[in-house]
Amino acid sequence: MQPAVSEKIIYEHPLNERTRTFLRLEHLFRQTNHHLPNGDIWSSRAAIDALLDIINIFGRADIKADLIKELDRHRNKLSAIKQTHGVDVERLQQILNELENITRQLHQINGQVCQDLRENEFLKSIMQRSSIPGGSCAFDLPMYHFWLEQPAELRHAKLQEWINTLAPIQAAISLILSLIRGSTRPTREEAPKGFYQHSLDAQTPVQLIRVGLQKENGLFAEISGGKHRFSVRFLEPNDADRPTQTQQDVTFFLNCCIL
Repeated sequence: MQPAVSEKIIYEHPLNERTRTFLRLEHLFRQTNHHLPNGDIWSSRAAIDALLDIINIFGRADIKADLIKELDRHRNKLSAIKQTHGVDVERLQQILNELENITRQLHQINGQVCQDLRENEFLKSIMQRSSIPGGSCAFDLPMYHFWLEQPAELRHAKLQEWINTLAPIQAAISLILSLIRGSTRPTREEAPKGFYQHSLDAQTPVQLIRVGLQKENGLFAEISGGKHRFSVRFLEPNDADRPTQTQQDVTFFLNCCIL
């Protein structure tokens, strides 16, 4: 009988603002997609909350331009290795075609991303109350309460309509983060007494740090750093007090994603 494979928890830490924003958007898209198929009112609320957070993020920066720059950067890097010996040229060409297709879709978006959603009076009314704890309850927003009481199929159709306007954005973020995460293979590392520090080459910017830790360790990883170095502390969780750094030597898996 084969021994059970131990599961890992992956902890990620972005090393620049662009990657940080992409990870936040990925998190919110996942939340929206998780709740969207469910017909209950609370799932519709959760999907709306995630959608409003996405709209807020796009109101702070020109993320469409950032996405196009990042897609172009990946396309240039991958094109440069096309003639490298041992490269799967067919798979590489598929990725390059996908990068080009998504870039074309982003260029076809007129104006600012989420502008129509930001100007939607229904969504705007919920957004204005969302900064207040419990501000979206029934007596605060009777129109929202009415909408939530509509049949699940109608709520789902409207949510899907709003989310579909962001499909090229979601596809771009998914592809970029997939390429970043897959750009290196994990190395096995050791953290003496729960602490690990690593210097980085400023000439080869790292986009993302990924730490894999076996679930059975009973620890969690806290990553901090910038473009020159980063550190990882492995902490023992505590429900009542502050977590403390373990005094054990910890074996973990590390990816410094540079693509």
